[in-house]
Amino acid sequence: MVNMSKIANDLRFMASGPRTGLNNIHLPSRQPGSSIMPGKVNPVMAEVINQIAFHVIGNDQTISLASEAGQFELNVMEPILVFNLLQSIHMMTNGFKVFTDYCVAGIEANEKLLKDNVEKSVGMITALNPHIGYEKSAQLAREAITSGKSVRCIQYTFK
Repeated sequence: MVNMSKIANDLRFMASGPRTGLNNIHLPSRQPGSSIMPGKVNPVMAEVINQIAFHVIGNDQTISLASEAGQFELNVMEPILVFNLLQSIHMMTNGFKVFTDYCVAGIEANEKLLKDNVEKSVGMITALNPHIGYEKSAQLAREAITSGKSVRCIQYTFK
């Protein structure tokens, strides 16, 4: 469940924006937007997974404590152990289905922004390094960063 919560957090972060967040993806809208920010899409399905994860993690702790409370072949804590185990299975089964159907299936990449980010990335300079050398590569990277232009644009005029 920790991994599912992390995935939900990553999706929430990737969908943050549109202007001051990452805005890499668009999540499907599942309810009217924020009461304080009209037009915002709240990542409610990802938040559902976070809440289920928190609950299941709590249930897991209860199951662990109930398991260690037994003596020899007898454990009087089995009712809460079984209850929390079944509750967790039920919550995860329903939560994953809803999350898949109403969130994951509708995620859309912000292709224009992502293409622009790749184009402006100075990471492609590593491919030029063997051809033009480290010093020129470093100069090209600095020029791209300070000018805000793409490496592709600068490399043709760079001396």
